Amino acid sequence: MNFKPLPIGVDNFQKLITRNYYYVDKTLLIKDLLDNKADVNLFTRPRRFGKTLNMSMLQYFFENSEKDNSYLFENLNIMESGEEYLLHMGKYPVINISLKSAKQPTFELALKCIKDELVDEFRRHDYILKSDKLNKEKEEYERIESKESGEELYVTALKFLAQCLEKYHDEKVIILIDEYDVPLENAFFEGFYDRMIKFIRSLFESALKTNSSLEFAVITGCLRISRESIFTGLNNLEIISILNEYYDEYFGFTQKEVSKILEDYGLSEKEELTKNWYNGYIFGETQVYNPWSVVKFVKDLYKNKNVFPSSYWANTSSNSIVKSLIERADSKTKQEIELLIEGKSIEKPVHEDITYDEIYDTMDNLWNFMFFTGYFKKVNERMDNEDKRYLELSIPNREVKYIFKTKILKWFDDKVKAKDLSVLYTAIFDKDSDTFQKELNKILKETISFNDAYENFYHGFVVGVLANMHDHIVKFNRETGKGRCDIYIKPISIFDTAIIIELKICDSPKDMLKKCDEALKQIEKNQYEMELQQEGYENIIKYGISFYRKDCMIKISSNSGVNGLNLK
Repeated sequence: MNFKPLPIGVDNFQKLITRNYYYVDKTLLIKDLLDNKADVNLFTRPRRFGKTLNMSMLQYFFENSEKDNSYLFENLNIMESGEEYLLHMGKYPVINISLKSAKQPTFELALKCIKDELVDEFRRHDYILKSDKLNKEKEEYERIESKESGEELYVTALKFLAQCLEKYHDEKVIILIDEYDVPLENAFFEGFYDRMIKFIRSLFESALKTNSSLEFAVITGCLRISRESIFTGLNNLEIISILNEYYDEYFGFTQKEVSKILEDYGLSEKEELTKNWYNGYIFGETQVYNPWSVVKFVKDLYKNKNVFPSSYWANTSSNSIVKSLIERADSKTKQEIELLIEGKSIEKPVHEDITYDEIYDTMDNLWNFMFFTGYFKKVNERMDNEDKRYLELSIPNREVKYIFKTKILKWFDDKVKAKDLSVLYTAIFDKDSDTFQKELNKILKETISFNDAYENFYHGFVVGVLANMHDHIVKFNRETGKGRCDIYIKPISIFDTAIIIELKICDSPKDMLKKCDEALKQIEKNQYEMELQQEGYENIIKYGISFYRKDCMIKISSNSGVNGLNLK
């Protein structure tokens, strides 16, 4: 049986249809836009949730071009919606630009990319210059086409192009702007936010606020930027965020759509696995899957039915804000992250209007950013006596949980590795278990743990703490003697001291001392020192470490040369 190819990274609607890629039909978005009749529609959705493909679909449906594009929509839902909708097909001039290329290290480069995008759209429409209708506009149009320098020519370029197209077609213009917030997010992190927001505000105000040539506009992005910062005075703006019930099924895949994809590829038995990993987002009242990850997983499954799920979305989404959250995390925030990783929920006030320069004002703003960009789902919501709105948030699925476990824990590990741990290292080799314990406890309280993987966490934590011991070799889970020791530290010279460490996890704080003793007995019973002795090391220190949540206890073996439990 021949299966349609899956559209990995294909966001051009014409290419997707003409090359017979698998398509999940979202064309009724057209009907809803025509029914709702908003002048300017701003859709905010996480990255990789089908925004760009939908924009391309809108262009090919509405655009009045030399080529009849109606064939692209054969057998799609919009064709069954009624003649009043099909009358709009191929009727309007369309401007379609994307601002995603403006992710650049300097304002000058970012501005150049935006100008290039505008110039490309002018060139795409330069057929209108052949008409006598545009004699007065021709000089300015050609100045833009030739990429003349200066900002002033481009801040009103969208409005100017719309006026030219209306004059030529005698029809008002549809403007599509994709990834509108990429220049702003990038500019914030690169340090030229004020310059960029002034340019974007001018560009948008002229095109969307004072433009009599506008039929309607659709804008997409990840974050709802406040009216005050970019959409000043734009009273005709309808904002459709992930909290909005309108259009909730058009970005992301519904359960019905995912079941159909899996059935079409003979993978229905993988539905529960797919659901656990990639479902869980709530847009309005609809539960949706991450479409990018579903398509990638189905493609991998089709090649190998035994393939494990992967966190595909982690490598496509900007993690700068999440990293910032970690860098600023206080003890309360760390506890909240741990609760989320354990599958619990937290409650936060919701702020839909955020500007990038306000993100770091409060931790609540950071939580809100993470919610609107796809890291959390809404479990519940309430309003207090002062009409303040609160959301109960949780991690939506295993894919995002994996991001938290890997990326976030790595960032905490990086913070540990950046510390001066010389006091701890000295204590280890000085047989000073009290100082070793005190310093390790101090670091433990600064990091993140989670209950469903405690043993692995503590093991990784200790290995991470020891990672900067550059003049020693740190090995772990190594086959020695009659079993595997958790960690050993080996100096380059056999005349220096070597270390053996065995870890134990406690269910109760009262077990910590007992577990230390068990660890030391295990070292002796399984002869973990045998490999070191065979290599010529004679001075070997043995530590037993027990952990209970954010505390540890450390004991040293008496045959390491200090007083303690006699294990011989």
